[in-house]
Amino acid sequence: MSAGLTPPEAARWAARSGLPLAADRHAEVAATAEYIHSVVSLLRELDFGDTAPAHRADEERPDATV
Repeated sequence: MSAGLTPPEAARWAARSGLPLAADRHAEVAATAEYIHSVVSLLRELDFGDTAPAHRADEERPDATV
């Protein structure tokens, strides 16, 4: 298991992405990134095998009128 994203690492990644952070935001951004990572990791573990696909708003719905 990794030790997590440190505030200096968060600052480096943000800067590499063109989003430099103020020094007082490093810890908050690192914590938020860690939380998002934990949620995505949990979602990847879920088995959606029997789940029907979601309806997309741009798809035409079948007409059930007789």
